[in-house]
Amino acid sequence: MTSDGHEKLAAALDARSLSFPVEPDEVVEKSVFDADPDAVPETTFPQSVASGGPESTGVVVWTRIDPEAYREDEPLGIEVAHDPDFDEVVHRGTVAAEHVTPAHDYAVSVDLLGLLDPDRFYHYRFTYDGVRSRVGRCHTLPAADSSPDSLRLAVLTCQDYTNGYYGAYHRVAEEDVDFVVHVGDFIYESVAGDYKGRGSPDLPDRDLELPSGHDLAWTLEDYRYLYRAYRSDRFLQEALERHTIIAARDDHEFTDNVHWDPEVGAPRGPNHPRGEDPEFMTGLAADALTAWWEYMPSRIGFDEDAESFGERYRLWQSFAFGDLVDIVMTDERLYRDPPRNADNHLPAWFPLSFGYDAPERSMLGTDQREWFLDEVRDSDATWTVWSDEVLTVPFRVGVGPLTLHPSESGWDGYGHERRLITDEVARADIENFVTLTGDMHCYIASYQQTTYENPFSHVFGGEPENTDHRVGVEFMTPAITSVTVSEGLGASGGLWGSVSEKILSPFVRAQNPHIEFFDSHHWGYSVVEFTPEECTYTAYSVDKLDDSSDPDTEVMVALRVPEGRVEIQDRSLDETDA
Repeated sequence: MTSDGHEKLAAALDARSLSFPVEPDEVVEKSVFDADPDAVPETTFPQSVASGGPESTGVVVWTRIDPEAYREDEPLGIEVAHDPDFDEVVHRGTVAAEHVTPAHDYAVSVDLLGLLDPDRFYHYRFTYDGVRSRVGRCHTLPAADSSPDSLRLAVLTCQDYTNGYYGAYHRVAEEDVDFVVHVGDFIYESVAGDYKGRGSPDLPDRDLELPSGHDLAWTLEDYRYLYRAYRSDRFLQEALERHTIIAARDDHEFTDNVHWDPEVGAPRGPNHPRGEDPEFMTGLAADALTAWWEYMPSRIGFDEDAESFGERYRLWQSFAFGDLVDIVMTDERLYRDPPRNADNHLPAWFPLSFGYDAPERSMLGTDQREWFLDEVRDSDATWTVWSDEVLTVPFRVGVGPLTLHPSESGWDGYGHERRLITDEVARADIENFVTLTGDMHCYIASYQQTTYENPFSHVFGGEPENTDHRVGVEFMTPAITSVTVSEGLGASGGLWGSVSEKILSPFVRAQNPHIEFFDSHHWGYSVVEFTPEECTYTAYSVDKLDDSSDPDTEVMVALRVPEGRVEIQDRSLDETDA
């Protein structure tokens, strides 16, 4: 590889046995599929099944064998059918025993590429040593030359296992959606309540203890333990059995606020006890990626002859849904420059943020940014969608030089690169540009713009913002369980919660007139639907303290964006009437 600053991380990964999807073999021994009808699936498949990495002719299906059920020479059977009873089997194959191995924590991803038809739902199941898994359902992408009538996505993020229950996942399992898009923070690397607040619940049945004995993930076994624990939840399993997932990574899949330090060619974790140790952090990032590949069904591009880390281990990718939607998914942790104020040891949100717009600071890195802009410019779909991990629009509190930017890990710290992107979207005349994001544990609907006006000219009777600056819209999905602003302040319930809810949203929107909707008092998920005529965003709140199959659920907001117009319209009354 030529030098791109990531050689040490590439070398650390090259030295490992990585769990990439394997192609199934043609059936050699039909007895592999013999199973005891009374056998309990959970005894052999404790994390159940899942699917991801969709293509038009296949998906990646995933499972994990319990170590107690593991047999060294036992192959794994995979069956795919049109129906859940498997009367119409379309493929039957085996995975050789060598791919079911302790080296990958007994997790297996199977690539069905080339075996399925476009835009079809299929059912699949595994058989291992006489035990069948639960049945999963997967979905392929539409053909490239197709014109889908619609695309419905459940959008999820931020699910701290120790800070709530996963009733939202049960609701997602019930949703009539085509795919699940998870924009990051599938796990949290802390088990000691580091990301809780004054109002966070005490849930002893969600306590975790890392194998290393540390409070933060320290080893590969720690990350594996976290994925096993998170994926043991019955509601999370239910949703991933039902829907094919398209997943990104944010910081907590590694460690809090991780970024790249170009001076030493290694990740840096300001909130990890060994975050300033380049050798340790390189190994930690390799551990995190190794576990992610083991536990998340995905099709990450790998090219051993590539000339850069970004091409060798492709962590950014795109998905085409016929001529209706193109989704471009970026990686915003392993390429981002250090946060603002890193050199003067001040918080990134501190108002005296020297170098705030410094042109050399990047979140995507040059290669990824150029790839991203090429993908966006070349899209011929009706809707061009950016699956982004962190808030792209400004989020500010204050006046003039005293303005704070509390979203320290968002694009506020990379203002020059943000303008490069929005200017290019405007210059290329890209219509129907929609960004789906998470990270901040809020519901947000906002306008992406080439410039953002002084909010006080808007608040105190001045001219409203020039809508000609708008280039797209951004919809943030709420956290499933992670701490919100209100919870952190102890204001998520009672009288103070009710009062703060009425105050906080208008205050935020007054400071940020490009934000049309804001809420940081609830948890849940969102459903985003695209048709040739419109994009709709429906955000739900789900009670994270109810560990049942019927948690309190309500529509927080329902919005639409008409095709060809950068305009967020309220459709809450339509949703209520329905």
